[in-house]
Amino acid sequence: MAAENETVVTEFILTGLSEYPRAQAVFFWFLLIAYLISVLGNGLIILLSIKDPDLHTPMYFFLCVLSSLDLIVTNIALPNVLVNCFIYMPTISFSGCLTQMYIGLLVVATECIILAIMAYDRLVAICQPLYYMQIMSWRVCIALVAVPVTLCFLYTVATALLRPTDFCGRHIINHFACELQSFLKLACSDTHISELFMQISCLFLLIPPFGFIVVTYGRIGLAVLRIRSAQGRKKAFSTCSSHLLVVSVFYGTIMIMYLRPQEKSVSEKDKLIAVAYGALTPMLNPLIYSLRNKDVKGAFWKLAGRKI
Repeated sequence: MAAENETVVTEFILTGLSEYPRAQAVFFWFLLIAYLISVLGNGLIILLSIKDPDLHTPMYFFLCVLSSLDLIVTNIALPNVLVNCFIYMPTISFSGCLTQMYIGLLVVATECIILAIMAYDRLVAICQPLYYMQIMSWRVCIALVAVPVTLCFLYTVATALLRPTDFCGRHIINHFACELQSFLKLACSDTHISELFMQISCLFLLIPPFGFIVVTYGRIGLAVLRIRSAQGRKKAFSTCSSHLLVVSVFYGTIMIMYLRPQEKSVSEKDKLIAVAYGALTPMLNPLIYSLRNKDVKGAFWKLAGRKI
């Protein structure tokens, strides 16, 4: 039971760009294009990875997992954000806000580790091609996905258990969607433990995987330089360049968002960064992998020709 002078929060108001109606109209069309490209692109990669036997390899298995994560993170928030562009001061229920926030946290945390696993996959493929299928067996691939998902699920549960419970009637979130930092800023109860846990967990979720990727690609670069044929070097580089682009966009926006000093209130810059990793990254991933990958393009035309 709440005290008499305390208001129980049952829903939140998402301000978004409500104060800028013209900008909100432009924002809607931008998000709609990003959403459609993300859904169609990632859905197509998943379909091709399942349908085409030539893509039944560890590399495309991890790419299929990455596309599945992008589909989830796109659909957990973007449809609501698109609808809210036509509503002044839209609302979201308390339970809906928590669901949106923690599923998004689980997916983003898992994606951090999956990108590191994909770098390891490329390292084995280039440095030990003769033993690639032995090292990256299907049992190993499934374990490499199951373990991070389990750990990130436990991390998300721990974050949910440490969430603040008292908001003293504060229910206006200065954001497009429910996001953990914005959510914590509303609490009037002590959030030091929650914030400390978030900062420490962000360091462990971001720095080790990113450092592993940097070291891995350093070893890959040395291995590529030892390849004598220009065609072999070009092929090895093409298999890694797409992943490097995705890593740069994803980790760049996430690190700017969560590793810099936190302000007391959410700024417009924070909103733009959130849009970058929430909408741009899922849109760019299928474009980068499909436009720069001959196997994916070949599988697409093969499937299209079969349908025709």
